[in-house]
Amino acid sequence: MYTCADCKILACVSGTKDTMPKNCPMRQSTLMEKAFANYAQEENSRFYITSSSIEAAGYCQWPRLKETMEFCKRMQYKKIGIAFCLGLQKEAHIVAGLLRREGLTVVSVICKTGGYPKEAAGIPAECKIHPEEFETMCNPIAQAAFLNEQQTNFNIALGLCVGHDSLFYKYSKAPVTTLVAKDRVLAHNPCGAIYCADGYFEDRLK
Repeated sequence: MYTCADCKILACVSGTKDTMPKNCPMRQSTLMEKAFANYAQEENSRFYITSSSIEAAGYCQWPRLKETMEFCKRMQYKKIGIAFCLGLQKEAHIVAGLLRREGLTVVSVICKTGGYPKEAAGIPAECKIHPEEFETMCNPIAQAAFLNEQQTNFNIALGLCVGHDSLFYKYSKAPVTTLVAKDRVLAHNPCGAIYCADGYFEDRLK
């Protein structure tokens, strides 16, 4: 079992592999080399090098939104998809406008597309926010399908629910980046709960 999250040595960072813990994944040389070989594939090489160049160019200077826009331009993408949450429609509108300003074609699909009631997908009344009222189900598989149909080159996930985002990633044919991770309590800043896990948010995380 690998426990990198608890490692105090970080031989991978220092380059001193002789100090690797016994359960370090780097000891699995065959698996590591097989994974590394994939970077040489044409479809991965340019993608990876471009993303690394973005990291260097905007390090501690560019917000993630700027990095995303720059990545799309450097990869010479023409059509960008945005799969967004209803609660972030304003934000999606702003992002779409900024991408268009850069000369990109933008296709956006809202999470509630289809208008199906939650019951249609087997969601019981007790799992609804307001059990007695009509609630439209989120539809991440359809969001992916519509962006696939439009043949987007690259997709942006903007505020999709936990799990719904996973289904979107699963069904999207184009690569996906997450621009916003939804957190309704912390103004979409999930790290806030991590930073306060041993303090203000300790009881909320139990």
